[in-house]
Amino acid sequence: MYDKKILSLDDAKRVAAAAQAEAERNGWNVVIAIVDDGGHLMYLQREKVQLGSIDVAITKAKVALMFRRPTKFWEETVASGRQGYLAMPGMLPIEGGVPLVHEGDIVGAIGISGVKSHEDGQIAAAGAAAL
Repeated sequence: MYDKKILSLDDAKRVAAAAQAEAERNGWNVVIAIVDDGGHLMYLQREKVQLGSIDVAITKAKVALMFRRPTKFWEETVASGRQGYLAMPGMLPIEGGVPLVHEGDIVGAIGISGVKSHEDGQIAAAGAAAL
């Protein structure tokens, strides 16, 4: 029998708090989105950031989850000339989305938007490390 691990709301809040702490250390205002293992939004927070970053953060989280890797991978792949990946359904190849892994299983993902993509990635990684 398989013992499926899930992301609880407390887990999502802990991840978001770690991401927020990293953003605050650097003086960055961002949107933080946490999705569960089905890609459904579990937690969202926005602080003094443009409205467009809400959907971007959610999409980054979904891409990291669905493709089982950080969105930085896709940003680098497209930047290296592999433009065909831009046509993949649901693709947003911009750093800032990271899968959330617990005991080897992907249980969700975090997406960050609001600052430069590498800064979004730094915040997302800090959040993911809290799980």
